[in-house]
Amino acid sequence: MRIAAISNSRIPSTTANSIEAMKACQGLTDLGHEVKIFAPMEVLDTNVSHLKDYYGLRTKPDIEWLPSHPALKRLDFVLHAHSRARKYGAEIIYTWLPQSAVLALQTGYPTVLEMHADVSGQFGRWWLRRFFNSPGKKRMTVTTQALRNTLESSTRLLFPAGEAIIMPNGVDLAEYANLPTPPQARHLLSLEERLTVGFTGHIYPGRGAELLFELARRFPETNFLWVGGNPETIESWREKVATASLKNVTLTGFVEHNRVPLYQAAAEVLLMPYGQSVSASSGQEIAGVINPMKMFEYMAAGRAIVSADLPSIREILSEESAVFCKPNDLEEWTSSLRSLLKDERRRLSLGTSANRDAEKYSWNSRAERILEGWA
Repeated sequence: MRIAAISNSRIPSTTANSIEAMKACQGLTDLGHEVKIFAPMEVLDTNVSHLKDYYGLRTKPDIEWLPSHPALKRLDFVLHAHSRARKYGAEIIYTWLPQSAVLALQTGYPTVLEMHADVSGQFGRWWLRRFFNSPGKKRMTVTTQALRNTLESSTRLLFPAGEAIIMPNGVDLAEYANLPTPPQARHLLSLEERLTVGFTGHIYPGRGAELLFELARRFPETNFLWVGGNPETIESWREKVATASLKNVTLTGFVEHNRVPLYQAAAEVLLMPYGQSVSASSGQEIAGVINPMKMFEYMAAGRAIVSADLPSIREILSEESAVFCKPNDLEEWTSSLRSLLKDERRRLSLGTSANRDAEKYSWNSRAERILEGWA
C-alpha cells in the first residue's frame, strides 16, 4: 500500500521523536509498503543520501520537506503535506499530528495517529476529541497504558478499544544480532579494559546526568561511558568531569544511530536514571508516560539494566529483566550498582531475560500490529 507519513519531527535530528518516526517508517517499508515521508522544512541539510546511515536504516527513505511557518502552528505544513499526499496517491495517512489526522479523516483516508505524550497547546484537546468524533477508518496508537489513561483524562473521552491501541516503541533487532562481548566491544572502540557502566541518549532535564556524575565519583575503578547529547551539553559536562578530576568518564558526544549498539555492548550494566520529573525535547513533562527507545535497545543488547522505578517503565521491564531504584536516590543506586558489578551471574541472568523479552518489540512486528486488518 502507498502510505503518506506526515511527521512533525525535524529530519535529520538527534531527537528521539525524529529517530522513532524514521524507524517506524522503516518498519512499514520492511513489510513491503511504499512509504513517503513529509517533514517540515526546518533544516539546512536536505540531502537524503546520508540519512540511511544517520538513522541506521536498511533503505534510503523517500522524504519530501515542506514549508512550515512557526507562527502558523504547523497548519500550513499540514495543508501542504495533505496536498502532496493526494498527488502521491496515498492510500493511508500515517501521522504524529492530531490536526493532520483530523484532516485525513475528513478527506476520506484511513488514518493512523501515533501519540507519544499528552496533548499540548491551546487546541490539543480539541483536535484529539475531533479525531475520535470524526467518521472514518482510524486507529490511534499510544506507547503505554499510562499514556492512554492520561489522554482519556485530558479529552474526557473513553477511547474505543479498536480505535486506540497500546503500541510501545520498538527496536531494530538486526542491529543487535551477534554483538561482541563487553571486552571485545571495548577493544573495537579503543576503550580502557575494565568493568563499564553505560548510558546512551540525550541529557535533558530529568534524564539523570547529575546521578551519573555522582555514581562515577563513587566508582573510580569502573568506567562510565556516556553516549550521545548535543555539543553544548556534552562540553559542559566534560568541563565538570575535568574539574572533578574524574579519569573514569568517557563522553562520546553524538554517535550515528547504527553505531550505538556497539557502544551499548561495551558495557556490563546500562542505566536509565530518570528522575521524578522528565522533560521531552519539546520541554513537555513525560515522566508519567515515558516509554524510551533506549529501554528496548538495552534489552536487545542483552546487558543488565538498572532503571528508575517508574510505573510506565514497569509496563515493559520486570524484576527478572532489570533492577529498579527510586528516582534520584543516590544511596539506592550506589548499592544496586555495587551489587551488580560484583555479581556476574546476576548480570548475565538479567541481560538474558531482557534480550528474550526484546523479541516482542521489533519495529516490523509493531508495524504489522498497527496495520492489522488494514493491509
